[in-house]
Amino acid sequence: MKRVIAVVLILSLFAMGTFAEGQKEGAGEKGGYRIALSNDYAGNSWRQTMIKDWETAAKIAIDKGIVKEAPVFTTNESSAAEQAAQIQNLILEGYDAIVLNAASPTALNGAVRQALDAGIVVVSFDNVITEERAWRLVTDFQYMGAAQVEFIADRMDSADILEIRGLAGTYVNDAIHEGAMEALKNYPKLKIIGEVYGNWTQSVAQREVAGILPSLNNVDAVITQGGDGYGAVKAFEAAGREIPMVMMGNRYDEMTIWKEMKEDSGYETISISIAPGVATIAFWTAVEVLNGTDVPKEILLPPLTVTEESLDFHLENTEPGGVASIIYPQEWVQELIKNWKAGDPPPADPLPM
Repeated sequence: MKRVIAVVLILSLFAMGTFAEGQKEGAGEKGGYRIALSNDYAGNSWRQTMIKDWETAAKIAIDKGIVKEAPVFTTNESSAAEQAAQIQNLILEGYDAIVLNAASPTALNGAVRQALDAGIVVVSFDNVITEERAWRLVTDFQYMGAAQVEFIADRMDSADILEIRGLAGTYVNDAIHEGAMEALKNYPKLKIIGEVYGNWTQSVAQREVAGILPSLNNVDAVITQGGDGYGAVKAFEAAGREIPMVMMGNRYDEMTIWKEMKEDSGYETISISIAPGVATIAFWTAVEVLNGTDVPKEILLPPLTVTEESLDFHLENTEPGGVASIIYPQEWVQELIKNWKAGDPPPADPLPM
């Protein structure tokens, strides 16, 4: 049976390849593009916010007549095999573009190549694929680590720093750590005096920080990876220790406790993490490719940085238990593409819509 299905799929894709280009011609003139989000997982607040942001951007595009439909398809258990089958179904349904948050960087490449061969635009983001013919929006996680070090260096001549890392063995954990280590080379008086793994989870971070604190005489600052700042603050509080400058990770509880400390004592920090709204950058990137814009195959995206000036806005616009985000407009994405091609920095985060 599997062989029969494979043969039917191959024949269907071959047929689609002969008319795909004609199907794409003037797609916008026939009532808009059909763009699908293929998502491997929706079991946490970040993914739920991501889907909501996608739907908001899609409604804007639909109301303007740019897009006809932009549904979300999510697999049940972050299964690469299930998502590959999902992509193959989207090919057969004739979507103009597939935007992809992938269960695996490599296991979906075969299905993605089938989509590309059928004339379908494929844009991956967050958990990106390695297929070079697809468009890839890669978050600059090394910048996320370096930015925290730079923030500390701007305010302290010397500092003892505790580093809370993410999930051991993952690309994101390693990239953030490498960015911080590279930046620290420029500041010999800033020193890492302890390291724990918080698994991007407040409860784990609190437990691990509490465990290492008795061995640390002084901590001036804490570098984090997102989802661990609140736990770090609570660990210092429980130990009766002065709370150092803890970098936050854009979660509602982190921004809330930062605001409370800022109002109480002028507490200073930043909050930085990947925004769920990166899905809207991928959405508009797909539209730009379909419109014929020359879009580089890979673009490096900055994480979302919440500053003292933008804290109140992000706190007011983030649901309890959620994550700060931005719904990026089409014009911002057009400027991002233009700047990337010119070798210029990405545009500043847009004000909320």
